[in-house]
Amino acid sequence: MPIAELDNAPPSEGGDCGFESRWARHFFCGAIMHKFLIILLLLSGCNSVNLKPHTLERESVVYAQRGGYTIGRAIKQEMEHRGYTVRVGRATSNQNINGDETDIDIDKTIIPSDAKYIVTIREYRDKYRPIWCSLNGIWWWDFSVSIAVQDTGEEILTWHGRGCQNSSTRVFDRILDKLEI
Repeated sequence: MPIAELDNAPPSEGGDCGFESRWARHFFCGAIMHKFLIILLLLSGCNSVNLKPHTLERESVVYAQRGGYTIGRAIKQEMEHRGYTVRVGRATSNQNINGDETDIDIDKTIIPSDAKYIVTIREYRDKYRPIWCSLNGIWWWDFSVSIAVQDTGEEILTWHGRGCQNSSTRVFDRILDKLEI
């Protein structure tokens, strides 16, 4: 049903056969749809995952970097829960560089000789979002995760993601399901 009835004049008399009314309806409905799609995109997490299926041996020793914020701890806990032995290595030295605008800690660690895999976690931003992620954890994470085979240097997982706390841990759980032998 049309929004408005227009008198359609033929093009020879200056009319355009109702083109403007159809365009206006399309533009108005299209603008609402575009806003809706942008909101859906913003609410969803974004993940880029490259993995080599069936390459991660269960119950292996895994080396992970020390520390980490919420996602770093969550990944280590999930791997320990699945039966992996997660080690952070033995520190050989620690150097702290303090300046006017810098505060850098440089740790040198020895990777355990029995470590089969190395897990690298980069956390870019953890944001407290109690409304945005109210039913899905309260933290919004932005991170990168890499798993490589220590002996060969082959990278079996690269994952860059953004998302709420619980959904990101569920994604990691599904990734491990695909990676494990």
